[in-house]
Formats: sequence, C-alpha cells, structure tokens
Amino acid sequence: MEDQAIHGHIEALVAEEHRLLEHGDGGKLTDEDRERLERVQVQLDRYYDLLRQRRARRDAGQDPSLAHMRSADTVEHYQQ
Repeated sequence: MEDQAIHGHIEALVAEEHRLLEHGDGGKLTDEDRERLERVQVQLDRYYDLLRQRRARRDAGQDPSLAHMRSADTVEHYQQ
C-alpha cells in the first residue's frame, strides 16, 4: 500500500471519528456507536503505525513496501 492510499484511509477514519464524537457531544452515542468509535480508533492507530514503519524504512534506505500492517493487539499494547 502506498503512502497516499494510507493517508486516504486515515482521512476517512478521522472523518468518521469526528462524526461519532460530534454525535456523542449531546450524549447520543449508543453502545453500537461506542463500539464503532473504538474500532475506528484502533484502525487509526494501525494505519499511523504503518505510515511510521514506511517512513522509518525509507529513512534507513530500505524498501518501504516491506512494512506491514500490525495486529490491533500489537499496536494497542505498545509501551509509551
């Protein structure tokens, strides 16, 4: 996946996240909305991680196309 496609996925997910958060501002989030928001946020983390991997590979003179989408479990349990 190319950087431009990754950015496109991120933009779409951010737009959905914003819609859900705005809907929730009035206390109108259903359980389904909350679950969807959590899935969107995990997907965002995975795409940002992929983008960081690609940039790191490029900066190191390696092939960015060898970067891969890591599992949600891996990305969500990174140590900060």
